[in-house]
Order: sequence, then structure tokens, then C-alpha cells
Amino acid sequence: MERIAIISDIHGNIPALNAVLKDIGEKHIQRIICLGDLVGKGPDSDLVIDIIKNECEIVVKGNWDDFITKETEFETLKWHQNRLNNDHFHYLESLPFSFDFYMSGKFIRLYHASPHSVYTRIQPWDSIEKRLSMFDDTEHTGFNKISPDVVGYGDVHQAFIQHFQGKTLFNAGSVGNPLDLTQASYTILEGDYQSNKESSMAIQFVRVPYDIELAIQLAKNKEMPDLQPYIKELTTAKYRGIKD
Repeated sequence: MERIAIISDIHGNIPALNAVLKDIGEKHIQRIICLGDLVGKGPDSDLVIDIIKNECEIVVKGNWDDFITKETEFETLKWHQNRLNNDHFHYLESLPFSFDFYMSGKFIRLYHASPHSVYTRIQPWDSIEKRLSMFDDTEHTGFNKISPDVVGYGDVHQAFIQHFQGKTLFNAGSVGNPLDLTQASYTILEGDYQSNKESSMAIQFVRVPYDIELAIQLAKNKEMPDLQPYIKELTTAKYRGIKD
């Protein structure tokens, strides 16, 4: 049996990432997969990329990882772009869309948001039709004509697991910008990695407290734009677009 840590949505938050990596290390988990959105929102996108490149075996592309590499008229996005160098941009552009593997006889697919686009957002309360579309085989996933048994994703910053029609959908939550609890989130998969023989398998959710005040201070020190919405999200786990 092997354990794999699934992390996602770090969003430039170094204190949260360090806390999660410390927890993963203490659990002696050797294999880490990242589901994207390394950058943006928080102040340290450059440092996050450098760490993720060294710590993660597989990294897939998130929506922030995609649009931060493109020209923009938005000053906030320009600020985050200016934190990166050419190597960072090339790395983000090179990230794959998804990652498939077998574990304990289950065909598992991991991606950032949906099999249709890094920008297609599927919430846990969406219709059953929308949630079942997460198991679609598309041009982005490679048209391998195999529907996954298990799908894991990030994007919505809320950790959950759902079972329907013999399939399992889970969200790893967010390391650096959780919108369900004010603690960093990641997921552990346990089973026989790269084995198509049926055996036991487990999905475990982990919440890790981290120094939120330090994360806020780092953003203040760098005079990061959109600071107050960022503080609201870190301290309340409520999306900035939701009115109090």
C-alpha cells in the first residue's frame, strides 16, 4: 500500500504551503501531486512555483496558472505577473491538463476544474448532470475512451467527497485559500499505486492549521493589491464575492 498526497490551490501562500508540506513529511508520504493554481491571490507566487517544482512529482495546470501567462489590462494581475521570471512562465505554460493512473483497480483522473476546461467550475451542489460530467472523456483528457472510476479536482476551494452511480468525486480543497474552513486542506489517497488489480483503497481529508497572521503580514509587506478581500478570505473562509 502506498499513500499519495493531493494538494491544490496554493495561491502564493507560503505559510500555508510550508505547514502542509511539514504535515505530509511527518506522515512520511513520499509522493505529492498538485492540482494547480500555484499562483495569484497571495504574495509569493514565485516562491510557491520554486517549491512545488521540487516537491511534487506531478503538477497539472489551473486557471490562474493559465491566465497569468497571458497579456492583461488588469493591474492586480500585472502585479502578480511581475513577481515571476521567464522560467516561471515557461514552467506554468508547460503544465499538463490532467493526470491518469490506476490505484487498487480503480482508474483515477486528476485535474484542476473539469475535463472540459480549467475555467469550467463545478460546485458540490450543482445538478447531478453537471457533476456526472466530471467523468467525461474529452479532448483535454486525451480521448482514451475510458471513463474514470474516481475523479479528484481542486478549483472550488472546498473539500468534499460524493458517490453516485458507482463513481466517486472528491475535491482536495485548497492549501492557501480555503473557502470552507480557515485551515489548509489536502487529501491522501491510499492503495496499490499503478495497480489495476482490485484491493482496498482509502481517501482521507486532512486539515492543517497555519499562521494566517503571518500570511497576511507577508502580503502587507509586499504592498499586495486587493489586500482586504484576501484578508477576508483567509480569516473567514468566505469567498470575497459573497456579501456579509
